[in-house]
Amino acid sequence: MTAEAESSACHCEPGCTDACCRPPVEKSAAWHEAARKAKLLSWLSLGYMAAEGAVALVAAVLAGSVALLGFGLDSVVEGLASVIVVWRFSGTRTLSETSEARAQKAVAVTFFLLAPYIAYDAVSTLAAGEKPSTSWLGIGLSVTSLIVMPLLGRAKRRLGTILDSAATSGEGTQNLLCAYLAAAVLAGLLANALFGLWWLDPAIGLLVAGLAVREGIDAWRGEECGC
Repeated sequence: MTAEAESSACHCEPGCTDACCRPPVEKSAAWHEAARKAKLLSWLSLGYMAAEGAVALVAAVLAGSVALLGFGLDSVVEGLASVIVVWRFSGTRTLSETSEARAQKAVAVTFFLLAPYIAYDAVSTLAAGEKPSTSWLGIGLSVTSLIVMPLLGRAKRRLGTILDSAATSGEGTQNLLCAYLAAAVLAGLLANALFGLWWLDPAIGLLVAGLAVREGIDAWRGEECGC
């Protein structure tokens, strides 16, 4: 689709702030440098998410923890978002508004991939009263992610603003969501280890699912022109 066709497909009214109604961003040298940084950060995130996901899933299986399982699957979803942003800023797609729109929609979809299984597993665990074991491996992973994820998330959201790229900003939001989840998982694991509050683990699993759905809805609405 050409830029003219995209513009005509967007019905804007005075005061509209949707992405399709804003004037195009100038692709200056600074813009290209920001695009390079966004792609690099996504590659770094992909490597970290692979390691984080593997450790979280192993810890989840060993401890029988729904919250850690959700955390591990969230890492897989965030890895998909990183792949999408790398795709977005590779080759001729770097300057393509159509590629940006497709990437933004794809990132929004990744938010929805997490919720159904985690919600089902958490409800089943609560109903059965299955108590997770103490997981010091999971606690250590949560602390690490609580440090790393906010740094990545804020950097990507800043770059997303410079690039006018909702896909990049959406990936940054997922990183910040990961930090919130790390804090919640850490609280649940410590509560179970120190006080035997096992029910906090599946409850946090439900929180994971709910936050993923909310962020997915926000990302999807941001892609469309709602004027």
